[in-house]
Amino acid sequence: MSFFWKIRIFCFATVPIRDYIVFMRIIALSTLKNFWAAPAYADAKEPLLAWYRFALNADWASPANIKADLRSASILRDGRVIFNIAGNKYRLAVWINYPYRVVYIRFVGTHAQYDAIDPQTI
Repeated sequence: MSFFWKIRIFCFATVPIRDYIVFMRIIALSTLKNFWAAPAYADAKEPLLAWYRFALNADWASPANIKADLRSASILRDGRVIFNIAGNKYRLAVWINYPYRVVYIRFVGTHAQYDAIDPQTI
């Protein structure tokens, strides 16, 4: 093996594999599943899955990236974001760790349920 290949393999191996992955990680898919499993919210399954698939392939490094992708998203402070799901029928509150590209699902519910909570503290 030539010296060039040894250096190239060494350089590739020292960079964390996470740097080569450009999609988001979503924590607590079970929260979404538990929500649409209720008979009253069965119609939320497809819109929530569509959001999940979209978010998995997104590269949100900042709130500006989210607004560029989804204009209806509401950006709150401290990495909180509110997404409107199914034509504003449901709301999804998440906390995003932008440097690590991780989305933590904090709340999913109807507008009435959302109005009863404080999205900054959940």
